[in-house]
Amino acid sequence: MTPSEALRGAEALGPYFMWEQWQEDRGWRPLSELLDAGVVAERVEVARQALVRRSGLSAEQIGAREVASITFLGWASRLVSPLLGAVAISGVLPRAEIGHLWWRPGPESPLPIACSEATEGDFDLDVVGALLEVVSERFALPEHLLWGNVASALGGAAGMIADSAPEHAAEAAAIVERLLRRAPLKDTAVLAQPDRTRARWFLVRRNCCLYYRIPGAGKCGDCVLTPEALRRQHWDGVLRSRRRS
Repeated sequence: MTPSEALRGAEALGPYFMWEQWQEDRGWRPLSELLDAGVVAERVEVARQALVRRSGLSAEQIGAREVASITFLGWASRLVSPLLGAVAISGVLPRAEIGHLWWRPGPESPLPIACSEATEGDFDLDVVGALLEVVSERFALPEHLLWGNVASALGGAAGMIADSAPEHAAEAAAIVERLLRRAPLKDTAVLAQPDRTRARWFLVRRNCCLYYRIPGAGKCGDCVLTPEALRRQHWDGVLRSRRRS
């Protein structure tokens, strides 16, 4: 199986796992544009205004740093989920240089991404790392916090794989565990398996994406600030839901 075929196979897992096939006439822009701090700031402001409209809050109530962190988490999810899905399902790990990745602005969510060429290689965090540096510098966000967002993206992807294709859950979790043991993700998070008889793992971060600072937002299920009792309650709910399905 080729890397491109592996990516196509991951699409069945959901929209976060889909990289479209690049076509010149579809309005795609080079992903490298997101290495420009001005473009990043523009996209964060677009996300901030969208959140203002959905939440009924004022722009003054929604901090730019918080939105930048959340926006980056979404980008990280779009960059790592297709890779994790492809290798968990097929055993083939695609790799794409930033020059072969494209994005398209607009109201769609998740962020549309296309790939014009993929090769096979190691689990590559170079592209997401390059974006991380720009976001960190432009919005004064600690890099370790943003790498925690990458860990959260991987944990979320592994959870979606477990829920959509449980036969591949263990492989996805094993890959994420290996990534969490080495730099740059070392010490950002851990995976927990609350029921040893069930192939379902949950990520627990060692830092926070700042989402809770937006009024009414609450805390994420994997957040270091989430009380253990609430975390266990969430896990139990997910496991019960899977048992019924």
